[in-house]
Amino acid sequence: MIKKAIVLTGVLFALTSSLIAQDLTRKEVMRLIAAATKPLELANLELVNIDLSGLDLTRANLTGANLYGAYLSNADLSNADLTGANLYGANLIRANLTRANLTGADLTGANLTEADLIGADLIGASLFMAELTEAYLSNLDLTGANLGKANLTRANLTGANLTGARLVYANLNSADLIGANLYGANLINANLSGLDLTGADLTGANLTGADLIGVKLTDVKGY
Repeated sequence: MIKKAIVLTGVLFALTSSLIAQDLTRKEVMRLIAAATKPLELANLELVNIDLSGLDLTRANLTGANLYGAYLSNADLSNADLTGANLYGANLIRANLTRANLTGADLTGANLTEADLIGADLIGASLFMAELTEAYLSNLDLTGANLGKANLTRANLTGANLTGARLVYANLNSADLIGANLYGANLINANLSGLDLTGADLTGANLTGADLIGVKLTDVKGY
């Protein structure tokens, strides 16, 4: 077993070393996964438009990786470190991002429809124009996150921390923000129709031009 582990480690090191700073193919990443004895080290790699859909990337180190336009639908990225990663325009439909670290990540225009983000860290992340229809964002820390023009239709944001978040022109139609913290959030011209804000904190929030038709404001603080 020890000999086998050493061989596998050597294979992984050789593969990783030879692929650093190169655009990887799906097949090469699958080889790395098969040979791995510990979480994948893919930090700062160029993975532009790569197809990683459905792959097991649990606990992978993808800090600073360039995943521009990558296909990650149904991929398992639970506990992965994507700090500062470029996920501009990435396809993350139904991806498992539970407890993933997305601090400072660029998710501009990314498709996160039905993605599971339970326990994920999105502090300072850019979700500008992101597709988050029916995404599960309950209890997430989205402090200072940029969600301008994002589509959050029917998204679950119960208990989420959106302190200082930018939601200008965001579509929150029929979303659930029960108990959410929107202290100082920018909701200028946001679509809040049908939104449930029961028990939410709107202290200092900017609602100029926001559509509040049918919004539930029971026990809202600061409104």
